[in-house]
Amino acid sequence: MSKALTGTDFQFKGQKGVYHGKVRDVYNIDDDLMVMVATDRISAFDVILPKGIPFKGQVLNQIAAGFLDKTADICPNWKLATPDPMVTVGLKCEGFRVEMIIRGYLTGSAWRDYKNGCRMLCGNVLPEGMKENQKFPEPIITPTTKADEGHDENISKEEIIAQGLVSKEDYEVMEKYTRALFQRGTEIAAQKGLILVDTKYEFGKRDGKVYLIDEIHTPDSSRYFYAEGYQEKFEKGEPQKQLSKEFVRQWLIEHNFMNQPGQVMPEITDEYADSVSERYIELYEHITGSKFEKAQAQDLAARIEKNVTDWLATR
Repeated sequence: MSKALTGTDFQFKGQKGVYHGKVRDVYNIDDDLMVMVATDRISAFDVILPKGIPFKGQVLNQIAAGFLDKTADICPNWKLATPDPMVTVGLKCEGFRVEMIIRGYLTGSAWRDYKNGCRMLCGNVLPEGMKENQKFPEPIITPTTKADEGHDENISKEEIIAQGLVSKEDYEVMEKYTRALFQRGTEIAAQKGLILVDTKYEFGKRDGKVYLIDEIHTPDSSRYFYAEGYQEKFEKGEPQKQLSKEFVRQWLIEHNFMNQPGQVMPEITDEYADSVSERYIELYEHITGSKFEKAQAQDLAARIEKNVTDWLATR
């Protein structure tokens, strides 16, 4: 089994602090730049699983970097460079405390809520009689609060503005960017025989301007269906063949874990971790149309430290 990077503890020149997220370790350089390391940690149901997934960080980082480049004409984004396969360096922005989730289809948590009688989701009225995995007439935006720990909470545009989480002006910019980014992602996915089902975007502000930050259109932040067979499976009520992290959530559900009180995390074997790695690589190759080239995986921390240090020295 290949090595997985599950934690970092770097000391870069100019480092002012580090934030260890569920999946990413983000280093603040001189309050001006962010060094974002995509680790091999994996989370589901707002908990980090006890074993890393080999090459997952590289997959996420390279997909996100590619999509940031392919959407830079839509809105400004934070990316400056990718000095290592697992690292993106970019502009430090003040992140908004909400995540912009946009859904083209009724699936995942939205379907679970709908099945339980929910017909109002983050201010969106949901039609009666919808089925699992059905396409919405128009994509809906279902924002959540961004929690450092625990569960993110659904929230409406009106509540966000009323609570002062985001100004009306900034929210409307984020809303416009979210719809345009999702449209672009949908078009790119369709060219590869995939359906971009739903995704999330994060935004921040720098010098009075709204920037797209963090990752974009990765299997951690997005859900993809295979276009081939979608309609037939939908009509039969069968599960869709999909490329996303949902298969990990389903595996946990099958093993009686949804991070509820009293539930115990199932064992993550090396074999299961490798199978998840293969699924991530499969999505990379589908969504990019390129073969995944595994980076050298011995002493990942030393490789990353050298590559980032060398890049920072050129600034």
